[in-house]
Amino acid sequence: MIIEERADGLHVSGYVNVTGKLSRPVITPRGKVIETIEERAFDAAIRKSGNITVTVDHDEGHAYASTKDGTLKLTEDAIGLKAEVLVTDKTVIDMARKGKIKGWSFGMYNVIDEMEERADKLPIRHVKSFLLDHITLVKDKVPCYAATSVEYRADEAVDIERRALDIEPELHISSANKPDYNEYERRIESL
Repeated sequence: MIIEERADGLHVSGYVNVTGKLSRPVITPRGKVIETIEERAFDAAIRKSGNITVTVDHDEGHAYASTKDGTLKLTEDAIGLKAEVLVTDKTVIDMARKGKIKGWSFGMYNVIDEMEERADKLPIRHVKSFLLDHITLVKDKVPCYAATSVEYRADEAVDIERRALDIEPELHISSANKPDYNEYERRIESL
């Protein structure tokens, strides 16, 4: 995850999840499993899901970006689900400045999977298809590939499963707004 503050807001980019990689143990509607998201599952989810929003810690009451307004761009490539987000909310920008964003997560529902049973080991859940509900910036919660939660949405009666890849973010503060006068200041001092 790369976080950059620019003149127009906070730009966050990177991989939300890597396809084909086995997770740590997670709790799912099928019980405790090791999970992997199959290749092309994100691509299909992006095309089928409609508007996908960006939240913080899965708080769907506040959307900070979306595919509908163009502030969230999602693609699946040979590595996995890649996101490019523009956030203009001052609270989220301040949170990033303080280094409080820990990683990514996402919510999925209508999951189609296949279980691979293994002797004396946790089964592997191969996630083949799903709808993508939201992408979230993880601040206070534990990224979901270390743990997971399932949420019940009363309006649609849909189980939302949350997953993430636990990667330390990089923070880059762009100096595009403020010119570098160091050289001129050194010249003035020497005069």
